[in-house]
Amino acid sequence: MTSTSQRFSPRRVVAVVNTAAGSVTPGAATLLREIGLEFDLSIEVIEAPPTAIVSALRAAMRSNPDLVILLAGDGTAAIAAELCGMDGPLLAPLAGGTMNMLPHALYGRRPWPEALRETLAHGRPQVVACGLAAGRPFYVAAILGAPALWAHAREAVRKRRFRLAFFRARHALTHAFSGSLRFVLDGGEKRKARALTLMCPLVSRALDREQALEAAALDPRGAADAFRLGLSTLFGRWRQDASVRIELCTAGEAWARGRIPAILDGEPHRLESPVAIQFQAAGFRAFAPEPLPPSPLVVAAPMASALAGAISERSDP
Repeated sequence: MTSTSQRFSPRRVVAVVNTAAGSVTPGAATLLREIGLEFDLSIEVIEAPPTAIVSALRAAMRSNPDLVILLAGDGTAAIAAELCGMDGPLLAPLAGGTMNMLPHALYGRRPWPEALRETLAHGRPQVVACGLAAGRPFYVAAILGAPALWAHAREAVRKRRFRLAFFRARHALTHAFSGSLRFVLDGGEKRKARALTLMCPLVSRALDREQALEAAALDPRGAADAFRLGLSTLFGRWRQDASVRIELCTAGEAWARGRIPAILDGEPHRLESPVAIQFQAAGFRAFAPEPLPPSPLVVAAPMASALAGAISERSDP
């Protein structure tokens, strides 16, 4: 993330709130307005259910604000970042969902009111790089490969659809490490792994500037490898694991038989094979305090979820 030295004081601010998001409680709109008044700002708040959240974002954009504050989940944060881009308003995506990968990467693991106050007091425009998988942007991390099937079970649990979660978990157990992902990075040799993780500069400790994606090929060979890697992931030490190979890339391609399960910034997808991979140095302009040191724990939850199936499947006699 590239910071500008120039301070910025927004004048027209619009906040969009997903009323059904996991961390949004009654009274969130009122609290947003009250925090704005602490900084002599009149924040216009647009509340919307999940089915109307994209329309609410587009309405906010049409009012030509200097800053859009978003209180919603990971999927909505990615949509908002793409809509704002480099030519639209600044975006402050706050932690309103369950995993909150982009908010945690920008503001740390803190309650959204605290992050908002800190941002309004000390925020600066920040250029956030991104990756593209099959043309879909991600700003924190992506996981490609069958282990990503576990994200679908997690989504069903989040929506309290427990019967669906059971069947999806069973499906993930059957397929989690049943096949390999083939890939090539920056025109190099063709390789295969169980999964390919792509991390953006926002959270990568291997990058000192917005230059590339950090690519990690995950290839646990059995239950012991998977269990060790899962523990390393939870404690932020997965890069040092023997079953992980790390390098930098600006472009690549991944393919497999059938569609490729993927997790992009915490959201599950199914991508048509082959999947083109690209790095983009300028994705959108965030409004945030000075950049935080990259934290590997931001991606720990989705990676651990993706690896969980390996432990069960490989341990099954």
